[in-house]
Amino acid sequence: MSAPLLELDAVSVWRGQTRVLHDISLRVGAGERIALLGDNGAGKSSLLLAIAGHLRTSGRIVLGSREIGSLPAHRRARAGIGFCPEGRRVFAGMTVADTLAVALQDRSPADALEKIYAVFPELARRRDSIAWQLSGGEQQMLALGRALAGGPSLLLIDEPFLGLAPAAAERLQAALEAVTAQGISLLLAEQDADRAQSVCDRSIFLEQGLLRD
Repeated sequence: MSAPLLELDAVSVWRGQTRVLHDISLRVGAGERIALLGDNGAGKSSLLLAIAGHLRTSGRIVLGSREIGSLPAHRRARAGIGFCPEGRRVFAGMTVADTLAVALQDRSPADALEKIYAVFPELARRRDSIAWQLSGGEQQMLALGRALAGGPSLLLIDEPFLGLAPAAAERLQAALEAVTAQGISLLLAEQDADRAQSVCDRSIFLEQGLLRD
């Protein structure tokens, strides 16, 4: 069996002085799509934030062959982690094009933008629109496009379908399937189990800060 793309070994996670996740061990293979399921408060968001470098952890976090547990978030992003947090968190006053340009940084804009707009043609049509003018589904696409701008090998996505109308959720699901068909691994935290499982290869469950297979 080939080495996993992401490996968590006995990882615990803290919010302030409170330990919210306990001894999590997890493997995500190259190109694998995993649904992270659980009730509100189970720790799904905390796990994604911890992998992305936004919460204090103990244990080992390995991406590829590199231990990244001590790296700050921006260096984990450069190592290959794309993070799309819950609530989209787009910059309301920036245009679609400017948002993606900021995310691209030193990457080739023509090449990267072409790939993002190919997955999200809605963003190409609205490139000059300000983010607050976009629909909820379009804002979620923009948040995903921003996460893809760094060319990640692993996408961490938190509750992408939350609050979307059925048609927007269907379009977003198709876009996620197109993205992961390119070989990008996916760890998708979602309360809509049916939707998440239709996108992913397998599911894991968090319950009261513990991982249940």
